[in-house]
Amino acid sequence: MRSAVVVGAGIGGLSVAGALARSGWQVTLLERSDRVRPEPTAVVLWPNGVRALLALGLGAGLDAIATPLPDGGIRRPDGHWLVQPQALPADRMPVVVHREDLHDALIAGLGDRVELRTGVTVRTVRADAGERPAVGDGRQTFEADLVVAADGADSQIRQRLAPAAKVVSSGSAAWRAVIPWYRAPQLPTGQRVGGEVLGAGYRFVSASLGDRGSSGGSTRGGIYWVATAAGAARPEPPETQLALLRRWYAGWPAPIGELLEATDPADLVQQEIRELRPLPRAYGFPAGPGGVVLLGDAAHAMPPHLGRGACLAFEDAATLAGLLRESTLPDAVAAYDRVRRPRAAGMVRQTRRMSAVLQARGRLALRARDAALGTLTPRLINTAATNAAQWRPPT
Repeated sequence: MRSAVVVGAGIGGLSVAGALARSGWQVTLLERSDRVRPEPTAVVLWPNGVRALLALGLGAGLDAIATPLPDGGIRRPDGHWLVQPQALPADRMPVVVHREDLHDALIAGLGDRVELRTGVTVRTVRADAGERPAVGDGRQTFEADLVVAADGADSQIRQRLAPAAKVVSSGSAAWRAVIPWYRAPQLPTGQRVGGEVLGAGYRFVSASLGDRGSSGGSTRGGIYWVATAAGAARPEPPETQLALLRRWYAGWPAPIGELLEATDPADLVQQEIRELRPLPRAYGFPAGPGGVVLLGDAAHAMPPHLGRGACLAFEDAATLAGLLRESTLPDAVAAYDRVRRPRAAGMVRQTRRMSAVLQARGRLALRARDAALGTLTPRLINTAATNAAQWRPPT
């Protein structure tokens, strides 16, 4: 029986651990935290992410917890349209899913071939040609035919195998929250919940998780919002951060004020936006009978401006699982590196272009940005949507 060690029990690690186990592998899943728990926020899944989940055998029940996310357009803080809403064809329509619902589905898909160990911080990695790959925490060594590094942007495994790839700040921070329906504001008939508002270094995006009074298969419906601001993450307590957000976004178009007012400090999740520069020189490292592969943010951490990070992680998992079914283990490691690096590099380029658009500041820069948004932003989004719609897992 082939064996794997998966480091990191985020959505990427959980998805690949379950897929390998269902293919007959014995899997050890290592998690640094004492508990495996998701953030109480949401995830946008584009068609490539949904298709990857289906390929991983995790599509059952997705319709019950996913809400279609139509294009809401882009406005300025004064309410004027920068980009009018556009109708999306069904094959390009993203969905939004509460992260806790998605986490529950991934946990349910692990099965009994996955041994989950929490409180394990990986500090060493072995990827030599003559020995089986392994990782260790200083007390115990975990050896297997394959090691999957799904341990996030700060991956210790990547730092040892691809030290030139550094985590750097993108110069902004993000705040996320889901307001449950019982606290969500009652909005006037016809007022959009979803959409994006873009200011000078500030951005606000919101989406509905189901309909009020009916969250389908989920008990976690509500309104999801993301606020992005230029600058470093704030060290103050959540109450102070929320007060700052209400001040920064005061006077912005409805329902932004109403959403921030209905948000409880306990709902708030802050994140410093970081990325990898440059990307790792390789995503697959042969060792012994198999090797080590990088997956998710460990391989291609990027700003969330196009909302593709989770989908790329699921693509990684589906690609690796498919290649392992088709090829010998060494060939699969080499093919994974060959397939995933150009795919991730292309998406990172698109995201960085969008970052430059979104982070424009100063009167002249804003005028140029606003003038260009009507053509540049739809083109970038259309390119990303086309890439998402066209991606297929290995057959």
